[in-house]
Amino acid sequence: MSQTDIQQKIASFTSIEQALDYFEIGYDSKFIAEYRTELIKRFNGYLILEKPDDWFSGRRALKNAYCKIQRGRLDKHTRSACRGCTSCQRR
Repeated sequence: MSQTDIQQKIASFTSIEQALDYFEIGYDSKFIAEYRTELIKRFNGYLILEKPDDWFSGRRALKNAYCKIQRGRLDKHTRSACRGCTSCQRR
C-alpha cells in the first residue's frame, strides 16, 4: 500500500472506531465515548506531523494518540501503571 493509498483510507473513515478496527487496536467503548474528540484531534495532529507511508506508521500514530490520552488520565503523584489501555506497550 502506497503513501497516498493509506492517506486516502484514513480520510475515508467516518468514525474513530473504524480507524481502531482497521489498525487492529482494541479499545474500550466507554473510553471512546468520553474522549472521542480529544482522541481524534491528537490522531490528526500526529498525522499532520508525520504523514503515514504505510499501515504500520498509521497504526503507530493512532496507538500513540490512544496511549497518550490513557497515560494523561493517570495520577501524576503516584507511580501507577497504565491500566485499561489495550494498546499500551508500557506495561
